[in-house]
Amino acid sequence: MKKLISTIVMAGFLMAIFPLAAMASAQEVVSLGADLTPKQEREILDFFGVNENDVKIIEVTNQEMRQYLSGLVPEKQLGTTAYSSAHIRLVPRGNGISVKTYNIAWVTKEMYANVMVTAGIEDADVVITAPFQVSGASALTGITKAFEQASGKKLDEDAKKTANEELVVTKALGEKIGQDQAADFMRDVKEEVVKKKIKNPDDIIEVIKRIADEHDIELTEAQIQQIKDLMQKISRLDLNLDKINKQLENINKSVDDIKKAVRDNQGILQKISESLNSFFTWVKEKIAELVG
Repeated sequence: MKKLISTIVMAGFLMAIFPLAAMASAQEVVSLGADLTPKQEREILDFFGVNENDVKIIEVTNQEMRQYLSGLVPEKQLGTTAYSSAHIRLVPRGNGISVKTYNIAWVTKEMYANVMVTAGIEDADVVITAPFQVSGASALTGITKAFEQASGKKLDEDAKKTANEELVVTKALGEKIGQDQAADFMRDVKEEVVKKKIKNPDDIIEVIKRIADEHDIELTEAQIQQIKDLMQKISRLDLNLDKINKQLENINKSVDDIKKAVRDNQGILQKISESLNSFFTWVKEKIAELVG
């Protein structure tokens, strides 16, 4: 009888352990572009510092990317292949989002982080890469799919579609005014729309124009309308400003540090410029005295 009880207790213990082990292994997921060669897959896994026994590996196809990007980007940019890959590792609650990118040409880590919170991703370290340089617009599909696998949480479809649109709009704006400036601007507009729960199209346009002035950005009417349409969709999502700020805390801190360094350097350069101007003025005056 004692032996039977011991067996039952051990079986119960193992049944409790196995789900926990499965849950632990699912905390780290790699999404691989479906059209990578076996050699490229190995190279990317090596780059991520994992092997197929360490993490759950999923594939992302061009068709899946098209589900979210069709109509947002030109057909030729959609192509027929998928190469972008991502490594997602969940971190303790409250740690926020961390992003690193390699071989991504036009989408910055700040852009990715901004749209990840729109999609509902939180508390995750994310690395995005490809075997060669790509624009990066299609990578979000793999990121959201990997996060869903890692967290066991199904993200809202409208939120995922809106996040993809936000990435495309931010990327397009970045090509005109600069990537970092576009990311900062779009983040500020989104945060005000979410904070004040602004839904009226005219009010959203007012916010866009005012923040554009604050950032010293000139927008065309077409850009204003495009951003307004996006912000209307964002206003319908269940987003929380405190949560957005917490998730982007590390990203925003690094951006603020860069801005401070730029401002400090600009101050130094200004002083150097003023000193040089004073010197040249003095030289001119001395030459004038000699000539006179």
